[in-house]
Order: sequence, then C-alpha cells, then structure tokens
Amino acid sequence: MTATIERGAATAPVSSPKSAPPAQKPTGRKPRAFMASSNGRKAVMAVTGAVMVGFLLLHMLGNLKIFLGRESFNDYAHALRTLLEPIAPYRTVLTILEIGLVASVLLHMWAAISLARRARHARPVKYVAKKSQAGGYATHIMRYGGVTIALFVVWHLLDLTFGVVNPKGFDSAPADRMIAGFDPSRWWVTLIYIVAVAMVGLHLRHGIWSAFQTLGWANRARYKALRASASLVSAVLVVGFLAPPLAITFGVVK
Repeated sequence: MTATIERGAATAPVSSPKSAPPAQKPTGRKPRAFMASSNGRKAVMAVTGAVMVGFLLLHMLGNLKIFLGRESFNDYAHALRTLLEPIAPYRTVLTILEIGLVASVLLHMWAAISLARRARHARPVKYVAKKSQAGGYATHIMRYGGVTIALFVVWHLLDLTFGVVNPKGFDSAPADRMIAGFDPSRWWVTLIYIVAVAMVGLHLRHGIWSAFQTLGWANRARYKALRASASLVSAVLVVGFLAPPLAITFGVVK
C-alpha cells in the first residue's frame, strides 16, 4: 500500500532575501555634546582659570604702580579706560574685558559645581575609608574659598571701582580712592583684603596643581617642579596684591 504524505501547514514558506525586513540599527544613546561631558567641563575650567590668572597678573602689576606715585597709578587707570581711542569710545574695550572676565568667572563656577554634583551622583555611597586630611583641606579651600572670593570681588568693585563704599566717592582719582580705601583708620578693610587675597592664593595654588594633574603632567619626574611652580605663582600674586594695601595702611605710601 502506498501512503501519500501531504505538505501541511507546518512547513513554513521560505521568504526571499528581498522580502526580509531591513535590519534595525542598535538604539544606543547619542553622544553628548562636548560641553555636557566631564572632559568638556574640565576644559571650560582650565580655559576660564587661565583667563582669570592672566587678569590677576595684569591687575597686580597695575596696582604696584602706586609705588611709583599717584600720577603713575592714575595714568595707568586712565590708559585702561581709553584703550583704542578714538577708534573705540571711552571705556568700551575695558567694558568688554570686564564682561569677558565676569563670563569666565560664571562659567568657571558652573563647571566646578556641575562636576562636583556629577561626581557625587556617580558615588552616592561614601567611601568607608576616610579621606586624607590634605584632600579634605583642599576641598574646603576650593568650596568656601570660592564663595569668599566672590563676596570680596563684589566689595572690591563697590570700594575701588565704583566708589560706593569708598570715603572719596566715585568722582575722585583712582589713586585717591585706593589710598583712602586702605587708610589706617580703615584697618578692618585691609584685614578683609588680607584674608581674601590669602584665599585667592590657596585657591589658585590648588587650581594650578589640579590642572597639571588633569593634563597628565604630574608624574613622578615632574612632581616636585610642578608643585613648586604652582606654589610660586600663587605666592607671587599674594605678595604682589598685599604690598600696596599694607604699604598704605602702615604709612609707606601716603
């Protein structure tokens, strides 16, 4: 007897390659913008930090002109306000530089805060081992020192730039405002200035050293040299900024 086997529905038809559905691309996350990445924000901190260091160096050199006499200091202040005249109106270039400096400060703070938050969210559980005293000290300096510096900058502008809290007022000559601002009777202003400038130095020292580490330069061979360089730059700025107010307070400059 011959059995007939019929093809049933169990036999699936073979589809041609042309009728196959197109392969789907893996649905991965799109690369984030450079500014949103940790490396991008570290770059923002480095660039804005360099801008602020350059400003501090130039500002320090300008302040030291008070030792050359009132006229020298006033000429320096006048030159800042008349940069590129008559091509640019009075104080235009200085205003642009000030806006750029403020933008650098704000971007620097934004990058620092966002990186700190990202690091904290990435490690919600604290380490069991305690941080070293040096690490905790640096963290406090960068955190509270930045706030102290920001508050001081506001006071400094109100005192010596706009003359709002200065005894001589806005219409006086820059040299007169500086000498009146650090008059011996206002010793507390000098004391605030000393504390704020010391904070700037510590903040700058740690910031420069952190930049060296981020760039990968802080290896064993360069460790001592780079550490000394960070300390030297911060020390020069601290001494340079403290010299004029201390000289005025103690009667060396009158």
